[in-house]
Order: sequence, then C-alpha cells, then structure tokens
Amino acid sequence: MAEATTAAPPGSTGPAPSAVSDASPASVFTVEQRGIDAVPAEERQGGPTRLLGLWAGTNTTVFTVVYGALVVSFGLSFWYAVALIVAGNVLGFAVTGLTSLQGPRTGTSTHSVSRAAFGPRGGRLPALLSWVMLVGFEAGGMVLIVLAGLALLDQAGVTTGTPVKLLVIAVAAGLQMLLPLSGYHLIMKVQKHFAWIFAAMFAVMAFLVVPKADFGSHGGAPSLVTVSLVLAMVTASGGLSWADMGSDYSRYLPADSAPRKVFACAALGGMVPNILLQILGAAVATATTNATDPISGLPEILPGWFTTPYLLLAIVSLLAVNTTDMYSSGLNLLAVGLPIKRWMVVFIDLSLCTAITLWAVFSADFYTLLSNFLSLIVLWLGPWAAVYLTDWALRRGRYDVPSLFPEETGRKGIYWHRGGVRPAGLLAVLLGFAAAILWVNSSVFVGPLSDAAGGLDLSVFAGALVAGVVYWLLARRTVRAEAALAPPA
Repeated sequence: MAEATTAAPPGSTGPAPSAVSDASPASVFTVEQRGIDAVPAEERQGGPTRLLGLWAGTNTTVFTVVYGALVVSFGLSFWYAVALIVAGNVLGFAVTGLTSLQGPRTGTSTHSVSRAAFGPRGGRLPALLSWVMLVGFEAGGMVLIVLAGLALLDQAGVTTGTPVKLLVIAVAAGLQMLLPLSGYHLIMKVQKHFAWIFAAMFAVMAFLVVPKADFGSHGGAPSLVTVSLVLAMVTASGGLSWADMGSDYSRYLPADSAPRKVFACAALGGMVPNILLQILGAAVATATTNATDPISGLPEILPGWFTTPYLLLAIVSLLAVNTTDMYSSGLNLLAVGLPIKRWMVVFIDLSLCTAITLWAVFSADFYTLLSNFLSLIVLWLGPWAAVYLTDWALRRGRYDVPSLFPEETGRKGIYWHRGGVRPAGLLAVLLGFAAAILWVNSSVFVGPLSDAAGGLDLSVFAGALVAGVVYWLLARRTVRAEAALAPPA
C-alpha cells in the first residue's frame, strides 16, 4: 500500500505507524490517538459487516421517526408516504455506500480523500463546511437530549428551574463526550449493541402505535411539487447527510475488502432502519397531529407506562447519533488543517454544542434559527458528493495517498495543481450549490426557479447534476492522467 511509509503518518500529530500500531484492536477502552493519517495495514481488522451495526445503531433513533411523520404532514396518504420514504432512502443511502468505498483503499477519512478532487488546500473548504454542519446537527441533538431529560424530571415531580436546566445540560455534555473521545474502536463496538437495543424498543413502540394508526386516511395522489419536496427532504435528511463521513468508518477495514460488500453493508445498515422507522413515523402521524414533536408531542399517542422508557430511548439514541457526528466532525476539522490531536477536537465540538444548547434551551427562537440554518447548509452536500464520486469514478478508485498529505510528506504530490487547489473541483461545487439555491423551496428561502415552477424543489438533484457534469467536463483528462500515476486499486 502507498500509505505504508516510514515517516510520521500524514495528518497525525503522534508517532510513526510502527509506534501507533500497538494501540489498535486491543485498545477499545483507550483514547484513539490516530487522526486523519492513513491507517497502516497491521491495524486493519474485521470485515464489511461491521458497518451494518455502526450505521444501524446511528440511524435507529427518534429523529428518524420524526422525519417519517413530517412526510405525512405534506398532506400525503400513508401509502404514498411509504412509497416516497422508500425511494428517498434508497437514493440517499446509495450515496453513503459509494462514499464508503474509498476508506479501505486509502486508509484515511472522507475529507482527506476529497483532497484529490479539490487539492490539498482546496479540500479545506468542504471539510470546513462539513464541520460546521455537523456541529449544528450535534447541537440540535443535544438540545433534544436536554429537553427529554427535563421531561423525565418533570414526570418525577422535579421543578425544572434554571439550576436544574444547567445541571441537565452539564450531565448531557459529560455523557456525550465519552464515546467520541475514546474513538473508532469503542464506537464501532457500542453502536452494534445499540442497534439491537434500539430495534427492540422501537418494535415495542410499533406494537403500541399500529392499532391506533389510520392506514386508510384520505389523501389523493400527490402533486409533482409535493413529490419533489418530500424526496428532497427524505434524501437529504437520510443517506445524503451521512455521505461525507462514509470512509471515516470504513478506513479501518483491510485494503482488500470486497467493494460490493462494503457498499451493501454501509448502504443497508442505514437504509433499512430509516425506512422502517420513517414508516412508523408516518403511521404515528395518522393518529396524532403532534407527531413531529419527539419530546412533548409524539408521546401523546403512547400509553402512560411507556412514556418514561420512550424518553430514555430518545436520550440514548440521540447520544448515539451525536457520537457518530462528533467523531467525524473531529476528523473534518483536522482535514481543515488544525494542528492538534483528534481527541482535543472533541472538546472544541463539545464546548460549541454546549454553548448552543444553553442558548437554545433558554431561547426557543434560537432553536428555530438553528433548524432553519441546517435546512440550508445541507444544500452543499449534493454538489460535493457529485464531485467526490465523479472524481472517484474517473480515477477508478486509484489514489496516491502520500499526495493527499503534502504538508506532512514534504512533497507537493500529484494533486497540488495551482497552489494546492484544483479550480475545477471548487468551481463545480460552487456552480452546483448555486443551482441548488435556485431550485430550493424551504421555509427560509424559495429559489427563483422553484418559485417560477410553482414551488417545485429540485435542489438536491439539480445541485448534484450540475456539479457532477461541470467537474467531468473540466477535470476528466487530468484526473485520468493522475490515476495512471497512482498505485492500482
């Protein structure tokens, strides 16, 4: 493998691979020292099925149920909602599966691999956008964790004044820190067990909810505008939102891992629970109009004895989601060029999330602002994924790993281009983002083309199409030439 060098591992702030390799499979309960540096062959372990548990544990959450309820809120009947839930998740998680294929081949994180398409310095921009987005998602999850904790205390008769709220926020931050701080090996191990626990709890919830659902609820065939809005929401909130961290969790797999198995395990691990739980959310929405509020609304349909287990499930499942986000956001901040250790970045993320949570808990308007912000910032994901995957396809998966880390290896490498930037990659993403903005239809902003088309939302698909085509036209020759210089995939 090209990444097996005698120098300090690219992107790391620690010792060379020979010194780090002792802290691999056996170090589940120690803090992972590796950053975005390429994982050497001796630390690769397991098979692609490990990704099933990771993505299932991450996606089996109350957030997923709420998205299913949101689908019905567009005025769809239950069965039309099911059809669009399936279609959106198949599209979204296919992208996550594809962005997991580079990890075993390179041994490094998604946004480190992304440098091949944007240049080592140009790749800092999408890495920064991803970090900002993930911190927003983490903060949103922590706000819900705190609200669920306060709801539990309220059930117990505890007055939830300011001191109690501050205590709950502190406890939530402490709990949230544990898994991301430890790192990859413990996350993979725990998420697998979480997946089974969460699945059992949601199965009980489904048993309690289904008899109250109205599967024959009225609602005619949806308009093209409604179909576009729902597909955009399901695709972006599901698999596409995880796409920029696919290789973060596949990079510890052996280099010869079967690509089809890697793709299938990453895609199905997230797709199956998303489809099932969003269908459950759609069923809940036919029985109550408050299903989109996971803390004070959705529990209304549950029997009183299940409310406490449900709130506990909400807390733990949201901690699981935030764990996956926080680990990857740390890698992304390292890919931006921050010269510190990965575990230190966890404290940066956690401090920001705690500050945002404090603000949101004491100001409902701020939480609305955060949600609106996230609904727009995800628009860069489609264009980025299109460029990333077009680049991967053009080079047929062949990467020169040392060239991804020129600052650490001491040579510019084959991806340097103009001052460390590949203009074609950045231009393609910017044009794709512009196309997405023109076609978006959200509560915050309606693009001019969407408005002219009566509210049609093609933001996700237009952004990806424009970015992918532009990158192919501008970069196909140079990328293929680079691939000829790289080791075989």
